[in-house]
Amino acid sequence: MPRTPLSQPRRQARRQERPAETVGAMRDGAAFDHAALDGAALDHTEPDGAALDRTRFDHTEPDRAALDDTELVSARAALSQGRRQAARSLLARTGDDWDRRGHRITVLALEPYAAAWAHAWLVAEPDSADAAVLLALAQVRRALRGRQTPAAARAACRAAAAAAPADPTPWLGLLMLEREGTADAVRIFEEVRARHRDHHHAHHRMIALLAERRADAGPDPLHEVYDFAAWAAEQAPADSPLAILPIVAHAERYRALALRGHAPADPTTALHWRDHRAADVMKAAFDWWLEWEHDGHPRLLVDLNFLAHAKFCEGLPAEAATLFRRIGDHVTPAPWSYPDRDPYAAFHAARTAALGHERPGR
Repeated sequence: MPRTPLSQPRRQARRQERPAETVGAMRDGAAFDHAALDGAALDHTEPDGAALDRTRFDHTEPDRAALDDTELVSARAALSQGRRQAARSLLARTGDDWDRRGHRITVLALEPYAAAWAHAWLVAEPDSADAAVLLALAQVRRALRGRQTPAAARAACRAAAAAAPADPTPWLGLLMLEREGTADAVRIFEEVRARHRDHHHAHHRMIALLAERRADAGPDPLHEVYDFAAWAAEQAPADSPLAILPIVAHAERYRALALRGHAPADPTTALHWRDHRAADVMKAAFDWWLEWEHDGHPRLLVDLNFLAHAKFCEGLPAEAATLFRRIGDHVTPAPWSYPDRDPYAAFHAARTAALGHERPGR
C-alpha cells in the first residue's frame, strides 16, 4: 500500500501546479511569512489538552488527555497528591520511546502544581534529565495560561535540552510556544526531527501553525499546509501514523477558515469536507487505518478522533461508526472543538448519530 494519502497521479499533478515550496522550506530552513496567528484558535489545536490554557482548570482533563495510558493516569494521580515517585519511575521506564515520552510529559505537565513539584524534584536530583524536561514542559503550560512569561518557559526548555541533548521533548515545548509559522518555528521543528524524525506531536503542531497562513484570504486548494502534510506522510515509514497527516491538515485548515467566516460553523455543512481533495485523502487515510493500525502508539486515539470527525463530516456514518466504536469514550478536544464548539458535546452528538442507540464498543 502506498505511504502517501494522495494517489501518484494527483501528487505529480499537484507538484506541477505548485512547486513544493513548503517541503523545501522544511528541509532547508527557509523562512515562512510572518502571518499573525489567532492565539485563541491555536489553543484548540493541542489534542493533549492545551485547550485548557484559556479556561479554568478542570481536574478531570489530564486523565482525559492521558487517553488509554493507564500507567500515566496512575502517575498523574500520584503527582496531583504531591507524590513524584510514580512519575519518576514511569519516565525512567519510558526511556527513549520519544512519542510516548512526549505524550506522558505533556500530560503530567498539565497539573497546576507540576512546575513546583518538578522544581523540588530537580533540587533533590540536580542531574535528573527527567526532572528538567518535566519542569520545562510545566513552565510551557504556565506560559500558555498567562501565568509566567514565554521567555522564562523558553529558557527552561533550552536548559532541559542541554540536560537531555538526545530528547526531542524540550524542543516540542519550544514549538508549543510558537504562535507563527516563522523561520524560528521551522528551525525548532527541524531540531525535533533531528532527534526523532517521525515525531507525532510536533508534526501535528507544525500543521496547526501552517494552517493559519493567509486564512483571511479564504480557501486555497493549493495551500502549503496540504503540501507539507503530503510530504511528511511520504517521508514516513509505510506503517507510520503520520499517514493521517493530510486529514489533520484538512481539519486545521477548516478551523482557520471557519474562525474567519470563510466556512460554516457547523463542519458537517461545509463543502470543505466534500471536495476532490477531501475525498482522496479521507479514503486513503481510512484504508491506511484498516491495514496498518498499531494499538501500541501512545497517540493513536488522537488520529482516530481526527479520522472519525472527517468521516462524519464527509457524510459517511457507517465508516465513522467503525471508528467511534474503536475510540470508545476517549474523545480529544481537537478536532471536535473546531471552530469554536464544546468538543465533548460535539463528539457525543456525532457518535450518537453514527451509532444510533448502540453502545460504543459493541
